[in-house]
Amino acid sequence: MSLRSVIVNQFKQPHGILGHVAGFIMAQRPSNRERNKWTVNLLALEPHHEILEIGCGPGLALKECTKTVTTGRVIGIDYSNVMVGQAQRRLSPEIKKGNTEVRLACLDQLTRELSGFDRVFSLNVVQFFPDLEEAFKQIYACLDINGMAATTFQPRTKNPTREQAISMALKIHAAMSNAGFTDIRDHELPLKPAPAICVTGKKH
Repeated sequence: MSLRSVIVNQFKQPHGILGHVAGFIMAQRPSNRERNKWTVNLLALEPHHEILEIGCGPGLALKECTKTVTTGRVIGIDYSNVMVGQAQRRLSPEIKKGNTEVRLACLDQLTRELSGFDRVFSLNVVQFFPDLEEAFKQIYACLDINGMAATTFQPRTKNPTREQAISMALKIHAAMSNAGFTDIRDHELPLKPAPAICVTGKKH
C-alpha cells in the first residue's frame, strides 16, 4: 500500500497514532474549519433543534452547533474510536451539561437507534457511504417532518477540481430525490484548491 493510500485510509477511519495525527489535521486545517462553520450556518439552527452529525470527526461542527442549540439536543456519531475520543474532549463542557453526546456508531444504526431529528448533516463523509441511495433513505427516515439534511463534500484527491465537487453533488442530488427529499439545493463555498459543495434537502 502506498503512503498516500495509508493517509487516505486514515481520513476514512482514523486509528492508532496516525489517526490522532489525522484528527489534529482536521481540527487545525483552515479550510476544514471554514467548511465546518459554513455548513452549520446553512442549517439555520434554532435553540430547540435536535441535531445529528454523521461522521463527526474531532467535533468542530458539533461545537459550532452547540453555540445555538441550547435547549435541544446535539449528537455526533463516528465509527472511529480515535475521533469519538477527540470529539468528546473538545465537547466536554457541553457533554457535562447533558444535551450533547458523541457516540461510537455507524450509519446503519441510525434508524434503529436514532430518530426525530430536525437536522442531519455530514462533512466529507458521503464519499465513504457504501450505498449512496440506501444512506439517504436512512437519513430521511431519522428526520422529523420538516427536517433538513445537509451533505457537504470537498474533493481531497491528488489534483482536486471543481468538476469533481459538482459530479459528487449530482450523485447526492439524485440519491436524495430518490429517497423522498424535496427542495433540494446546491450551495458552493469557494475554497482552494477546489470548492466545497453542500447539498441540502427537506423532508415534508
